[in-house]
Amino acid sequence: MTDAVRTHGLYKQYGRQTAVAGVDLVVPAGSFAGLVGPNGAGKTTTLSMITALLRPDGGRAEIDGFDVWRDPVQVKARIGVLPEGLRLFERLSGRELLLYNGRLRGIPKADVEQRAAELLDVMDLTGSADKLVVDYSTGMRKKIGLAAALLHNPSVLFLDEPFEGVDPVSANTLTDVLRGFTASGSTVIFSSHVMELVERLCDWVSVMSGGAIVAQGPIDEVRAGRSLNQAFLDLVGGGHHNQAGLSWLGARPQEGR
Repeated sequence: MTDAVRTHGLYKQYGRQTAVAGVDLVVPAGSFAGLVGPNGAGKTTTLSMITALLRPDGGRAEIDGFDVWRDPVQVKARIGVLPEGLRLFERLSGRELLLYNGRLRGIPKADVEQRAAELLDVMDLTGSADKLVVDYSTGMRKKIGLAAALLHNPSVLFLDEPFEGVDPVSANTLTDVLRGFTASGSTVIFSSHVMELVERLCDWVSVMSGGAIVAQGPIDEVRAGRSLNQAFLDLVGGGHHNQAGLSWLGARPQEGR
């Protein structure tokens, strides 16, 4: 089995704080992979370095065997990215945004127009295609952002919290599109805090804690007979905290006193 993504000792430090401490991430080609971890685990920083949005302080990353920083043109042609805190050209319509992205990618005009029309239809955005992106809802923004990331037919798609703030109908649309994408042999890697979502969608999972990978592999192996949520808590050291200091919380003074 070939690897769509592989990192070797990926490292990033901000001042005295180590954000990513030598990550060795492996994602097989054709997998639907989840990257999970508590807040501050280094997920977004790791994805940013793999997708050439942030230069690492050490280590290296490869996409389809190409080094991210030695072969940036080859890598960027092979990846699609939907980052957290998505920023779009808001004064373009949804259709114009896709056409603009396609031309930047060097896709012939006729092909861009056809792909844009098909993506707008699949994302249920045809009725809003000529509406300015600034007027899109959160779910519509996620869908047009995913459409832009898929427009050039990447082999590896990176998504950072793609379902956050998305309504159930839009989430179902995104899920169907992503499942069809991996069914064709392409690879999806997405970060999420929602274990139930990762458990339902993914066949591969990598667990991060403290800037390092603490477990990764086929999801059934990582779960080892547990729910993914329980496996996650066991791996990152989560558990119940002593709430004795919160004895006042919820208490109400008695009437007449």
